[in-house]
Amino acid sequence: MELRTLRYFVAVAEELHFGRAAARLHMSQPPLSRAIRQLEAEFGAVLFDRSPAGVRLTAVGAVLLDETRALLDRADRLAVRVAAAAGHASLTVGLLGDSADPAVTRLAAEYRGRHPDVEVRIRETDLTDPTCGLRAGLVDVALTRGPFDGTGLRVRELRADPVGALLRADDPLAARADLTLADLAPRRWFRFPPGTDPLWQAYWNGGEQRAGPVVRAVQECRQAVLWNGTVGMTLLGHEPGRGLAVVPLADMPPSRAVVAWSGGDAGPLVRSFVELAAAAYRN
Repeated sequence: MELRTLRYFVAVAEELHFGRAAARLHMSQPPLSRAIRQLEAEFGAVLFDRSPAGVRLTAVGAVLLDETRALLDRADRLAVRVAAAAGHASLTVGLLGDSADPAVTRLAAEYRGRHPDVEVRIRETDLTDPTCGLRAGLVDVALTRGPFDGTGLRVRELRADPVGALLRADDPLAARADLTLADLAPRRWFRFPPGTDPLWQAYWNGGEQRAGPVVRAVQECRQAVLWNGTVGMTLLGHEPGRGLAVVPLADMPPSRAVVAWSGGDAGPLVRSFVELAAAAYRN
């Protein structure tokens, strides 16, 4: 029995779908199915009920899931403690743009409590790279927002946040209870530089080609609106600043807060970060 096989088991148990579990593990489905069958042979028990309706844990599988989670957590803690004792335990975290989200504060406290000897380095990036340097190998894990090209990356959604139009407070549209993209169609929008991820650019421009000033950071977005009367989108619930207003956009899908990391074996520090992030963003 290998820890890797047990991680495969946990993925299937959490997804209750071999295809989704294989995608999550960045592997094809046949070797995953073989690994689970081998695990069942080793235990001499069926771990999953498989039917055309889907997959569900057996009673034995439920017991194994509880024990496996505890075992894998213990194994990860052991690896981190040994690395810390050897002076090799560090994690570089990418944060996108404005990192004032209370969930980030909660996550920092939880991670520090779980791994007090790990040096955490923070790299805050501007809005032109939603992967926060993951592709360039500048960070180990990123707290960011979708959508973006996830090729070669693993992405886990943490929370869905509604968005609104960012306007000057004296803009006639600022008095509205809500707006639609059609209301903003004739206006100039702030845009991101050429070469920015197309999925990311399209989302924040409401799915259309826009004309307007190029921005790279959250404060530049706000200043473009304040000085030029430009419009754009931002998260609801964030204080926009003096002289600005945010009006809900009724026909925009929410912005997805995500944690992302490179495909393959994430390692214990990243795995722990992902699990703690999921808990922090639920609260």
